[in-house]
Amino acid sequence: MELRIQSINFDASEQLKAFAKKKVEKLERYTDEIIQSEMIMKVIKPDAPNNKEVSVKLSIKNGDSFASKTTDSFEESIDLCVEALEKQILRSKEKKTGK
Repeated sequence: MELRIQSINFDASEQLKAFAKKKVEKLERYTDEIIQSEMIMKVIKPDAPNNKEVSVKLSIKNGDSFASKTTDSFEESIDLCVEALEKQILRSKEKKTGK
């Protein structure tokens, strides 16, 4: 799976990129149909609380999955996005298998 990371209004550290990559790669446990993923990290208002927004779009063979979360830290936003995408993948798998 190819992962593209884009950071807006700040420069993402290598550590943050590595964290994001590790989290998104965990989604491959649930399906091997992920073609690529795109993550956009953005600082909304520098002085405001809950100003770290992360959006993740997965291109999957049968369509796309998308999640976007805004919290105090990029790590927390990434975690919440990955959780949401995990649920979406599992739900679509259940629909396919009819369980």
